Amino acid sequence: MTEATVAALILDVRLPGCRSLKDKRSVLRPILERLQHRFEVSVAEVDHQDLWQRAGLGVAAVSSSTAVLERLLDDVERYVWAQADIEVIEARRRWLEAD
Repeated sequence: MTEATVAALILDVRLPGCRSLKDKRSVLRPILERLQHRFEVSVAEVDHQDLWQRAGLGVAAVSSSTAVLERLLDDVERYVWAQADIEVIEARRRWLEAD
């Protein structure tokens, strides 16, 4: 049977320029869409949905190679850190290895 590793990156971010939930969505939507298309990962807002200037983002990916996932999550994290409209408060990773 083929082994698979699932990796999740959880990002807690601040959106200092947002003054409403509509502002927040207008900032997050293009970032989440670009992450999904550019890195071929699953991505969603998973926490702080009711706060204007805060968001919890979840990014998930599956591969047969842990090394590939590490590089992918490094690239995703670097991309999010580079976004001008958000500040990363915390980034953490979770791993699930299924055999």
